[in-house]
Amino acid sequence: MRKKMVVMGLWGVLSIALCAATAAQNRATTGGPVFQVLPVQSSIKFSVKASVGIQGTFDKWEARLTFPSPDVTNGKLQIKIQAASVNTGSGMKDKTLKGKDFFYVEENPLITFVSNKVVQTGPTSFEVNGDFTIRGVTKPERLMLTITGKGTGEGMIQGTMAFDRKEYGMDKGIPFIEIADRVEVTVNLKAKQVSGSRLIYKQ
Repeated sequence: MRKKMVVMGLWGVLSIALCAATAAQNRATTGGPVFQVLPVQSSIKFSVKASVGIQGTFDKWEARLTFPSPDVTNGKLQIKIQAASVNTGSGMKDKTLKGKDFFYVEENPLITFVSNKVVQTGPTSFEVNGDFTIRGVTKPERLMLTITGKGTGEGMIQGTMAFDRKEYGMDKGIPFIEIADRVEVTVNLKAKQVSGSRLIYKQ
């Protein structure tokens, strides 16, 4: 009888342990909302005030938008740009921007932004702070974003970030062209939710 009770007790402990493990696994695999950024409907552009206008796009890049929970302020945005894919529509300008005085793509092929804090500032507006790296130099910068399609699981993420090029070692110019120090980057990302619960907003 005692042996039978011991066996039943062991089975009870094993059952509880198995249930707990299954619940933990379910929590681990559930995760937060999962979004996909659609490159074909998205773009990353830049512009600099100059005596001859300088603006362009990057043709090769990838962006990831992840959420460990439905809380929108827990989101993380990662953007990785192939610096050599710069396209201003001018071969001369592209060659100069890829060179040692600017992007120096041979030594620094990537331009990146990795967010570390998201603050909701309005119903559809956000401040996204993060680490911006260009030409091998990393500094904190802020991306100001607005969204469309709130609560639908699909929409545009649009924003701008401005930085001083000289702070990143790009203190030279382009022959015969006067260039301002301030560079403005514009992102337009089409995002679509593919799984998980809907995001929860602060307002």
